[in-house]
Amino acid sequence: MKKNLEITLEKLQIFKNPKLKWEQYPTPPALAAELAVTASLIDEGLFFDLGCGTGILSIAFSLIGFEVVGVDIDVEALKIARKNAKSVNAGVDFILCDIRFLKLRKRVNVVMNPPFGIKRRHADRVFLEKAFEIGEVIYSIHSISSQSFVERMAEENGFKVTHVWRYKIPLKKLYHFHEKPYKLIPVEVFRMEKM
Repeated sequence: MKKNLEITLEKLQIFKNPKLKWEQYPTPPALAAELAVTASLIDEGLFFDLGCGTGILSIAFSLIGFEVVGVDIDVEALKIARKNAKSVNAGVDFILCDIRFLKLRKRVNVVMNPPFGIKRRHADRVFLEKAFEIGEVIYSIHSISSQSFVERMAEENGFKVTHVWRYKIPLKKLYHFHEKPYKLIPVEVFRMEKM
């Protein structure tokens, strides 16, 4: 199941013009498939993908059986996300919205690959704060060595970290300052739930 999902996700388009101010990087298909399959074994319900970009996490979660809403601030990325979802018959609703202004009437599950805060310090904090505001269960990808920061924020917001997974993901050359065609980047994925 996971391998077939990964193969499907590999066919999706990524950013044509990634915007550094939003630290746009595509989530690797293998990681998106892994998260979707893992979530399907533990959780159920509606997922919101905050900062969905070109939609790979949204589409992975949809194809595994979840209802999904992808949210992003970038019109261009959402056009690609909609095209990607249509190309693989994924039932995802995409909305154009700055996540800071996203309001929901009830709690949902959240999946996200927020900016790591490499270019704009604490850029991931805004995403975590919104996830804690609207989320019941949260899956979030962060740069390595983020565990104490994420655990502290979770606890301060009435959440607990239930799982931590570590991966090395390939980061392809997207920006002018990248020197190599790709680089393996260690990341941590956190699953958190409301206490």
